[in-house]
Amino acid sequence: MCGRYGVEPEYVQLALRYQAVVDAIDPGPRYNVAPSQDVPVIVERDGVRSLTHHRWGLIPFWAKDASIGNRLINARAETVATLPAFRDSFAHRRCIVPASRFYEWRRAGKVKVPHAIQRNDGFPMSFAGLWSSWRSPETTEPVHTCTIITTTANEAMAPIHDRMPVILDDDALRPWLDPTLADIGELQRLLVPCADDALYAYPISRLVNDVRNDSPRIIEPDPYGEELLKSAVSP
Repeated sequence: MCGRYGVEPEYVQLALRYQAVVDAIDPGPRYNVAPSQDVPVIVERDGVRSLTHHRWGLIPFWAKDASIGNRLINARAETVATLPAFRDSFAHRRCIVPASRFYEWRRAGKVKVPHAIQRNDGFPMSFAGLWSSWRSPETTEPVHTCTIITTTANEAMAPIHDRMPVILDDDALRPWLDPTLADIGELQRLLVPCADDALYAYPISRLVNDVRNDSPRIIEPDPYGEELLKSAVSP
């Protein structure tokens, strides 16, 4: 799964990266993004790409209660085209969730060591996402939400977790964002693990465990975590 990540570039930089217009206030670098928070997404409507904010945790348009979004922060690539919660968005409302890195926890004996996972080249990652627009029965104001699609872990990620976000290649961005593309087979072919050598991971401080911590200290390498991992695999 993907339940925590960071996004640090300025929105102007992200807009250039994705050839999008900025339609949100830049909050500055964020090192500990968590579900239910507003997150930057790239969407395409009427031929225009926009960088805007959606709440993380998809609420299907037919939902009676917003609380369903609390458990729909991720969508599995294997079932995203068929599950009622996701299939309409998969067909018509796809997005990109930019990220500098994501976090997962690897077990070392009785403890779990948090890891930061990021691209080797330092560029932002493009998570495949879905979005939806929902209206509360009590108000007419739309609530825009999103989810991140996950797939099986590649060989580099497998020792840490059995799932990982779908990280789109640059040549997949255009078809993924195209709302007129409805070829399920073509879309499914994009939802695969990235290359084994595209990412690297390293242990970080357990500060990341608390969503109230949101500073560069979170992504500093943690020698103690490295020692825990070494001792856990030692004979």
